Amino acid sequence: MVPPHVAAAILAADRPVCVYVYDRAVLHANVAALRAALPAGTRIAYAMKANGDDRVLAALLPHVDGLEVASGGELAAAVAAGSRFTLFSGPGKTDADLRAAVAAGAVVNVESLHELRRLTVYGAARVCLRINRAHPALPGTHAMAGVATQFGLDEALLPEAVGIARAGGLDVAGFHLHAVSNNLDAVAHAAYVRDAVAWAAGAAQRWGVPAPIINVGGGFGVDIAGAGRFDLDAFAAGLSDLDLPDGATLVVEPGRFVTAAAGWYATEVLDVKQTHGRWFVVVRGGTHHFRLPASWGYSHPFTVLPVDAWPYPFQRPQVSDAAVDVAGEQCNPRDVLARDVPVASVRAGDVLVFANTGAYGWEVAHHDFLRLTHPRFVIV
Repeated sequence: MVPPHVAAAILAADRPVCVYVYDRAVLHANVAALRAALPAGTRIAYAMKANGDDRVLAALLPHVDGLEVASGGELAAAVAAGSRFTLFSGPGKTDADLRAAVAAGAVVNVESLHELRRLTVYGAARVCLRINRAHPALPGTHAMAGVATQFGLDEALLPEAVGIARAGGLDVAGFHLHAVSNNLDAVAHAAYVRDAVAWAAGAAQRWGVPAPIINVGGGFGVDIAGAGRFDLDAFAAGLSDLDLPDGATLVVEPGRFVTAAAGWYATEVLDVKQTHGRWFVVVRGGTHHFRLPASWGYSHPFTVLPVDAWPYPFQRPQVSDAAVDVAGEQCNPRDVLARDVPVASVRAGDVLVFANTGAYGWEVAHHDFLRLTHPRFVIV
């Protein structure tokens, strides 16, 4: 079901329709729901990588505490947007990135001893040491810690990291413990947060880190193709008696959870055709705008938004009561958004609307392949 105000924005777009629509009210509601489930005083730093559209940032900043960035470009956008509390992550920061982070007053989530040594050259920075601890893996689509990845420092390197930071005049403000992306198991996530807080409290005491930042990252999941959900009530119950050290600040970095359900990708049907007994719906768009179905190998649900106007004097291509594949405009057989989806009716000129596309949609797509035209972006 496409909300009426979203459908109106889609149908107002230029033809052939190809547009992302983002809804401020959904963004605000998602932040409010997450904040209500978190312990009082938790700081929410929205992870820009999920959706860095300037209008989305402007809509979110009054409702979050700051932004998490993972590149120099995102840092510049965060500064321009007026982020009050900025965290800089990522395993491949350049010297220019580190200089800019220090100049902006960002907290740098340091990923390696070499990065830490480089950072000492650029002045007195606040750092959180990102530790890739050994812990039971959380379910999710991408593991960042608890396994061998490019992220963070081994726990055994913590004494050396603290020594390098302090010898170089850096402020060890706390610890960064982001572990997973897109986890739907809220009970397991609460247990992980509790374990991370206990670990960080012990490390802060051992290494003399007063009032530490304990950043447990994001990873709150969204089932973009099914009926699963991250149960905020269960998550809140699991954290109801969380024991934070005196003066400590719990930080979370949600991205997908905030923006996924706030976005719709709408694209006009250019053709409906049958080849070798299989029906194809060809749209003005595709994986160069919305890449997740191709990169994750799934079929993204959609709604047919009927458009009765037909500008041509000849018959309108259409299919009824059949299963269709939704293919994009590229000359690429892998440019497919959905496969084998039953439809009651779809016609050339109708618009397909893909919900839950507000996170990692446009952001991770190969925008300029074939120099195809970009979609429009609208916020309502």
